[in-house]
Amino acid sequence: MESFSLILAMVVITALAFDFTNGFHDTANAMATTISTGALKPKVAVAMSAALNLVGAFLSVEVANTISKGLVDESGIRPEVIFAALVGAILWNLLTWLVGLPSSSSHALMGGLIGATIASAGFSAVHGGVLLTKVLIPAVAAPVVAGLAALVATRLSYGIGSKSRSHGRAAEKGHRAGQIASAGLVSLAHGTNDAQKTMGVITLALVTGGALAPGSNPPTWVILSAGLAIALGTYIGGWRIIRTMGKGLTDLQPQQGFAAQTSAATAILASSHLGFSLSTTHVVSGSVMGAGLGRKGGVVRWSTATRMAVAWALTLPAAALVGAGAEAVTRLGAWGTCLVAVFLVASSAAIWKISRREVVDHTNVNNTGTDAETEEPAGVVTQAIAAVIPPPASPVTDALTATIPAQPSAPATDPASVAPPPAAAV
Repeated sequence: MESFSLILAMVVITALAFDFTNGFHDTANAMATTISTGALKPKVAVAMSAALNLVGAFLSVEVANTISKGLVDESGIRPEVIFAALVGAILWNLLTWLVGLPSSSSHALMGGLIGATIASAGFSAVHGGVLLTKVLIPAVAAPVVAGLAALVATRLSYGIGSKSRSHGRAAEKGHRAGQIASAGLVSLAHGTNDAQKTMGVITLALVTGGALAPGSNPPTWVILSAGLAIALGTYIGGWRIIRTMGKGLTDLQPQQGFAAQTSAATAILASSHLGFSLSTTHVVSGSVMGAGLGRKGGVVRWSTATRMAVAWALTLPAAALVGAGAEAVTRLGAWGTCLVAVFLVASSAAIWKISRREVVDHTNVNNTGTDAETEEPAGVVTQAIAAVIPPPASPVTDALTATIPAQPSAPATDPASVAPPPAAAV
């Protein structure tokens, strides 16, 4: 019984550690555009996001139930399996954070869980129907739907703003205020979706360990601890990913930031209500790209977008492989489980030490550096979309153009007005 209690405690602690990494890994989803456009100062933004993540954790348990009751067979796994799954998810989160790529913490968790479960109980222990309908299909559809919604919203925002050019600065302030409100909504939605995944994992561990009856909802202490862990991680701030999302993917104006955040929040809240274990990273990334394409002259840096897409495609299988390997080691007994724990701590420490070679924090998060990627020209997709009913220019830009006189150009030389040189005397 002591051994069981120890492993269950290890699972709970490791799950909360994953929740913490989820928080700082996904801070960019809510606040990257708000920080990049200057609507909020970096530290204020992450503090606001942390508070709303905590509130959001108490709003629903539908996604938690998808993880704890639907994805895998509760009777076919042991607490060690869940521990191995969390190891795979945490390491993938830390690796993608190190390189500044906004990958999905949700898919890392589910990939680790699927891999460890298959290694322990076989393919039959994974519910393929739930995996397809509530994980894989939303993963593909979410960024596309959010991106199209943000593109349309951006065009509407510029179109409506162009009709009141004399109030350009007031409209700009209004968009900034709207962006702050929509960013808060994304943070709230992130709490209702991502914090619940950790609740679901802890609940699943308690059920497999016999501490809860099968089919139980997350206890209150699980909800509170998961909410606090993700809020603390959010406050720490994943500045590397905030830089990529806010500046490395595209350059956003307040109108675009407002459209992107509103579209993302709507998609995330709807998915939480339906119990879809949606990746907030996929949704926000898609909405940021859609907003970038929605402004005339906007450029999406497709090299960055391609690296993100590759990371998304690798998340499930990579976390699954690590989870399966960790599960195989835990089957060796208590010393095997301790070996996996030591490996997790050592790997995490090594990643953190490497990250100190180039520190990114709130003081330099908006610096894009001199990387050639920031100078990437508009690609074929950007040019094609911008050519279809391009939106009017920003009202602020129009107002500045009207008030700043054009610089005089050098007078043209008129051949007729230039007197010919006197003829040479003969």
